[in-house]
Amino acid sequence: MLIGGTRYGRRTAAASAALGVLLVGVAGAPAHAETTREQQWHLDAMKAEQMWQTSTGEGITVAVIDTGVDPSNPDLVGRVLDGKDYASRRPGDEHTDFDGHGTGMAGLIAGTGAYGGGKGAFGLAPGAKILPIRLPGTVDISPFETSAYLSKAIRYAADSGAQVINISMNGGSDSPDLNAAVRHALDKGSLIFAAVGNDGAKGYDIGYPAAVPGIVGVAAVGRDLRRTAESQQGSRVDMAAPGKDMVHACGGETGLCKTNGTSDATAIASASAALIWSKHENWSNNQVLRVMLNTIGAPTDGAKRNDSIGYGIVRPRIALQDPGDPGPADVYPLPDLKAASASPSPEAASAGTSGASRNVDPGMEVAKPDDDDGVPWLAMGIGAAVLLGAAIAATAVALRRRRSAGPPLLAAGSGQFPYNPMEFGPSAGTSDQVGPRDRGPGGF
Repeated sequence: MLIGGTRYGRRTAAASAALGVLLVGVAGAPAHAETTREQQWHLDAMKAEQMWQTSTGEGITVAVIDTGVDPSNPDLVGRVLDGKDYASRRPGDEHTDFDGHGTGMAGLIAGTGAYGGGKGAFGLAPGAKILPIRLPGTVDISPFETSAYLSKAIRYAADSGAQVINISMNGGSDSPDLNAAVRHALDKGSLIFAAVGNDGAKGYDIGYPAAVPGIVGVAAVGRDLRRTAESQQGSRVDMAAPGKDMVHACGGETGLCKTNGTSDATAIASASAALIWSKHENWSNNQVLRVMLNTIGAPTDGAKRNDSIGYGIVRPRIALQDPGDPGPADVYPLPDLKAASASPSPEAASAGTSGASRNVDPGMEVAKPDDDDGVPWLAMGIGAAVLLGAAIAATAVALRRRRSAGPPLLAAGSGQFPYNPMEFGPSAGTSDQVGPRDRGPGGF
């Protein structure tokens, strides 16, 4: 049996407010499997065990700007550094996750599977380190203040040496300070990923901070390679990653969650960058991003990008095998930053959010599909698990959040998850699919 009762022997109380609009939705149908790892379909689809023979993300620090990260989660023991706490009105510090969301994003990135002697949840880059930066919840601050805190957090992450900055939230507003902080981080050598939002069904365009030039906006796709219904669309979508039925370590009663959303997809994109950067440690942030775009699974509609999945779905396995030309170290490969610099007014700088496409630098190679059909991702079986963590620790933060996440993952035949599933159907048409360059088993 995977989990009986609670995953931890002891629980602590947690505050209930959300950070910005935390971008993980309610989970779908229950999974019945012997181990947690067997329920992590995205790792099979991306052939994680194969990639881990080349890179685990070791030597890379990923800053998680969120609700805090609980270092006592068994699958995160030894992965979480000391960071920064900007939520001074909340009890605790950056290691006190007041919502559970930040621990979940850290789990998707760097979970080691150490729980139960290797039966826990793995992150895509289990060798990476997590730099936790805790921000207040929206009940504490205004949207303007949210942008101010994001600016501080981004600067702190870059100045602390985080190569990758993960922002799995959508909130705040445009501001000169936020734009300046992003440019500062890029100049310091960091690469920033942010969730595009979970209000796609309402037709909302991409919000902040994902809309800021220089931040890579990440959308979510499911197993069918289509944009999930909640994933927002727009000209600021740069790429997509798995974001449906995601099983991972998190903060909460059981320390394990099954969730959906662009938060999850952003964490997977950040972890993908960590895998690539770990192998090519001398590359710049611009070169890592260019290789991610070189090897991406492009849209099947023949366009370089579309507003659903951007330039396509991340494929770190291909990037590790055949990265192509990383290009110049000092040239940011997406055009929005250059366009923003050339804009004569704030109105011109923001024009891209109303429908203008973000086109790849002409010199960048974009992976082309073999035909117009998407292909399944699921790999042929599961390789040997990589064990990177050790001790099982106690103490977790009880989870209360807008998305109703934090369920115990039950063993086969032991019943349903104690929450109501949300239906996330595929979007209409074929333009949200990708046709991978190679069409071998697994196809990703």
